[in-house]
Amino acid sequence: MFSNKFAAIFTALVAAAVSVAAAPTNIVDPPITSPKAGDVWTVGSTQLITWDTSNIVDPTDVTGEILLGTLVDGQEDLDTGEERLTHVLTVSPLAIGFPIRSGAVNVTVPAVAAGDDYIVVLFGDSNNISPTFTITN
Repeated sequence: MFSNKFAAIFTALVAAAVSVAAAPTNIVDPPITSPKAGDVWTVGSTQLITWDTSNIVDPTDVTGEILLGTLVDGQEDLDTGEERLTHVLTVSPLAIGFPIRSGAVNVTVPAVAAGDDYIVVLFGDSNNISPTFTITN
């Protein structure tokens, strides 16, 4: 009798696990709309980073993080298609804990070296990389 109850409970748990594993997942993957290729930011200025929220259905409570990074030879640049490598500055996020559904967040440009190969990376439960832009001192 105990083994029959155990078998029934075990079977129900396995069936539930399989149905959860097979359930479709909604990935929040909004494309960044600003900064755009060729934009110029100045160290210390406040800049608005924006992304398209029109395709976000669920979950509604995903929070985001924005990191600054650079592209160097090795990985594909979204602007040019040329191979470049991404270096993301994970130690000091530009913004953290904001709702992805907001579609925008203001950030202060940190004191970094001037360059024309900067990107921002938007993390929610996926990530998107902006086109390259310039930061000046």
